[in-house]
Amino acid sequence: MTGNNLSRRTALKAAGAAGAAAAAIGAGPAAAAPVRAVATRLPNGAYSYNVEPVGYCDLEDRPAFKMAIRQKAGRWYLHVGHFWEPGWSVVDVTDPRAAHVLKYTPVPGPQGNTIGNQVTLADDLMITAMEKVFPEGAPGSDPTVPFNEGVLVWDISEPADPVQVAHWKTGGTGTHRNLYAGGRYAHLAAAMPGFSGNIYVILDVANPRRPKIAGRWWVPGQEREGAPPEHDPKHLHGFCCGAGAHVSLHGPPYPVGDLVYLPYGAAGLIVLDISDVRRPRQIGHLPFSPPFHSQFGVHGFVPVPDRKIAFVNSENITYEQGPAHHASIVDIGDPANPYLLSLLPEPVPPPGAPYDDFTTRGGWRGPHNYNHHQYHPDVQKIGNLVHLAHFNAGLRIYDVSNVRLPKEVGYFLPPEPTKRYGYLPANKLVLQTEDVVVDTRGFIYITDKNQGLWILRYTGPTPTDVSPTGR
Repeated sequence: MTGNNLSRRTALKAAGAAGAAAAAIGAGPAAAAPVRAVATRLPNGAYSYNVEPVGYCDLEDRPAFKMAIRQKAGRWYLHVGHFWEPGWSVVDVTDPRAAHVLKYTPVPGPQGNTIGNQVTLADDLMITAMEKVFPEGAPGSDPTVPFNEGVLVWDISEPADPVQVAHWKTGGTGTHRNLYAGGRYAHLAAAMPGFSGNIYVILDVANPRRPKIAGRWWVPGQEREGAPPEHDPKHLHGFCCGAGAHVSLHGPPYPVGDLVYLPYGAAGLIVLDISDVRRPRQIGHLPFSPPFHSQFGVHGFVPVPDRKIAFVNSENITYEQGPAHHASIVDIGDPANPYLLSLLPEPVPPPGAPYDDFTTRGGWRGPHNYNHHQYHPDVQKIGNLVHLAHFNAGLRIYDVSNVRLPKEVGYFLPPEPTKRYGYLPANKLVLQTEDVVVDTRGFIYITDKNQGLWILRYTGPTPTDVSPTGR
């Protein structure tokens, strides 16, 4: 359905009116009281199916990129990294109708050529990433402008007031998408000296004030400038990719027990045994390019170990037509031999949309991020529903109760952005949904390159389990 002529702020202020019809959603096991989410009419230009907007926060005019959610002492905090104003904010989302920024912290040091938009956390420790703007600075910027890089380690025992306790540097151009699930090790996609593209680095944070490298691994051929080999360069038997392929660990590396799964761009999905973190050892590999495009042929990976499956996707950051992207379900029952089970259906424009398909509507298109932080106790676990941020197709929700026959059961396309905050998308100012997080109360958070934070909820039917053959 399409929205009426309300502005997004007017519509969402109306959502909090006392006389509105409300539907109760539990506030989580440790919250003081349930939050009552109020359904609202869609703002003009939005499209929705089985999804309702609950709240909107303009983030003080700082569009956000990646997010991480946590609950403490009955309050809910969303930590977000910003796209165009590098740094991180803490957003109080206890009442999603009145989400508001508590604190913004810019990246330290040189900012003109620094990206600071990634965040991962567990318990009272948060790790944020910094890296050089790629490839050589934003269009029109001076590539000689200094930059900051590496990871910052934060104490978030006081959630509204993160305190930096360490800065670990790669010595190269920084880190991209990292993962910290608690415990001794953080798992990084790092641009280290002597290598082309990002490699896998295991960072020991047992002493958060003095992080140190515990182990590292890379795809043979990434070495340059005499970087010493640390493993058998023949282990990727059968590895190949097309000319100009981007062999780089996008991340986040995803540990499951003594294994770690690496979404390694054009190199595909790589599985390592890290029982000895000093000597990671490759045991499995699933290539995706060809047939799918190779730039970020494997961009993201999210496992569901009890179902022996994982969700994988590519990322297409071009504006040209070419090989297809993918959002896939993979069997990981035997980590040494993962295989493709099915592809999630391609989004179809909603009735009345002024474009014929998402491939030609402008901006980046295709999948970007799943509800990744499955290791966190405050994040809704992937059961029979999976949520996917799909760039110019907004949020897509799929019924995956039968992994051989996934189907779309919901979507939400926010209104088009009205203000350009940065140079992307380069060809047209259109919707670009970046990230999605779902908390255990059922609230869905999505971000965009050129607008604020949308808070939603799924209102469709709950898929039921299917026969064992469908997992």
